[in-house]
Parts: sequence; C-alpha cells; structure tokens
Amino acid sequence: MLDDLKYIHHRDGQDALGIAEHQAEQLGHQFDKPELGSGFANVVYAGMGGSALAALVARSWPGINVPFEICRRYDIPKYVSEKTLFIASSYSGNTEEILSTLAEAEAKKATVVIISQGGKLSEIAKAKNYPALALPDTKQPRFAVLASLKALATILEKAGLTDGKVEELVKTTDFLKKSVEAWLPTGPTKENPAKRLAEELAGKSVAVYGGPLMAPAAYKWKINFNENAKNVAWWNELPEFDHNELSGWTSHPIHKPYAIIELRSNFEHPRVQKRFEVGEKLLSGRRPAPYVVAVQGGTLLEQLVWVIAYGDFVSIYLALLNGINPSPVDIVEKFKKELG
Repeated sequence: MLDDLKYIHHRDGQDALGIAEHQAEQLGHQFDKPELGSGFANVVYAGMGGSALAALVARSWPGINVPFEICRRYDIPKYVSEKTLFIASSYSGNTEEILSTLAEAEAKKATVVIISQGGKLSEIAKAKNYPALALPDTKQPRFAVLASLKALATILEKAGLTDGKVEELVKTTDFLKKSVEAWLPTGPTKENPAKRLAEELAGKSVAVYGGPLMAPAAYKWKINFNENAKNVAWWNELPEFDHNELSGWTSHPIHKPYAIIELRSNFEHPRVQKRFEVGEKLLSGRRPAPYVVAVQGGTLLEQLVWVIAYGDFVSIYLALLNGINPSPVDIVEKFKKELG
C-alpha cells in the first residue's frame, strides 16, 4: 500500500508528505528581526498544541540563560512583570487561551512579541505595534515546528539571551534535506525505515519515550500519532519514567495492544542511556519489545531536527495505512465550534 503512489496522492489530499519533505526550508525562512530591549529577568512563551512545540524544543536546544516557562493555559504566571519577555504564539492567531494570556501580559506591562500565521494575534500586533514574526503557510501548526523554532531563536538572539543560534539553524538545513531522502514516498518499503516502522505500528496504541534532551521530540511524535494518524498515543521522559510508569508495564500479558518507541541519543546523560538498557532488560517478557530509534546527527540540534522529521514521516505513513487523510483535525475544529 505504501508503495502505491496513486493511493498516497489520493489519501494525502493536502500533501502532508510534501510539507514533511520540504520542512528543512523552514530553517532558512527569513523573519523580520524584532526591536527588543535587554535585561529581561525571565521569558514566558504562551502556546498550545503544535504552537508550543518550538518552546519545548528550545529547552533542549538552544537553552535559555534566564528562567523560561511555557504557558499552556488561560492565565499567566504571577511573576510576569515589566521585566518579562512575553511571546504569544498561535499558528492560527485565534487560539483563545493565547489571546487570554496576552491580555494579562499587557496588563502586567510585559514586553510582547507575536509569532503567528495571521488571525487576531496579527491584527493586535499591527494595531499596537508589537513585533510580529509571520510563520510560513504549512496548513497545520504541527508542521511548522522548525519555522517556529527559527522564529523563537531570532527573538532570543535579539533579546541578548542566546548568541549564534540562528546561524546554527541555517547551517543544519543541508543535513536535514539529505536525511529526509531516505523516507520519501518514492523509496520502496523494504528500503524505507519510516514506512517499515509505520507498518509495525499499525493497529496499535503507541508509547514514545525519550531522555530529557529528546523529550520534546517524543512529545512531537505523540502529537503526530494523535493528529496525523488519529491514533491514541502517549509519551514520557526518562528518568521520571523509571520512578512510576516502569511499574505499570509489569502486570498483564506481554501481548498488549501497544507499540513502544524509544528515542535514544548519545548526547543524553550516561546514566539516562544506561536506564534505557536496564529498563529494556527488566521489562523483557512483560511488555512488547521496544522499537529503538538511534537518533542520527553529529550535534544536538542535528539530532533534534532529524528525529522530528523522522516522526513526521512515520506518522503520515501510519495515517495512510489507517486509510485517512493525515492533515485535517476535524474533531478539534468541531470542538472549538461547540465550545463557542
């Protein structure tokens, strides 16, 4: 099925595979550099769903040298003040939680920056002369994570909170372009690791695990399985996994209707790497054997973009195996309408 290009084009009506193939270009997307002050005491990034992914990645790379909090609710942290850099991120520009937090941040006189593709956030930015970074059109926010990361890196660099990270992103473009060639739909299943893994996952609920550095990618894979493949999935992070969820796998038969994916990076703390090995040993015979993804790349950034892109392809192929279009999230849109 996954080698039938006619079937793929028919099911993938909004060309999710094409967006995944060309996502390296997002690393070169040019943003207007915002005029910002300096001396910020903290950074608060407000974003939901796919619009929060870049901030999660930023915890691993590039890292930020002041307190950094991701706000995924209607209210902002109480410490927000005129010394806060407040980033309101919504791909649509209409996410109600983000509009709510923006209003509160304004009342606290925080410095506001907008990341959006349009909508009310862009209108507010224009009306109030807030710096705004316009995302490229990727149809869905989960497909814009690398552009959002580039936007965030641009903001942090202008605020004096990082240095040289925008250039590092751009330099990673060729590495990612070369990497995705192995996962393209024209590659036959027997030679295509993304297609083969999707076939292994078909009909199962997926649990994705990563260490602290790969945790944002594990969460991105979880979102991909939810929204692309319309599959139940969850994720967790080591070493926290070993303090609770490890026990949850020890009862009931081994033949559980789940698939386990472990995103393993050689940049993780040595004790985290050992935890993967010990956990696999102790859970052998108690849960399905994990599919180990040895994350590729010579730098932490290369590994993050590689594993994010790989997860995109795997989840899109799983959607096609499920017989559905990977792009729309109809029930989410229906939920928003019902919510009013």
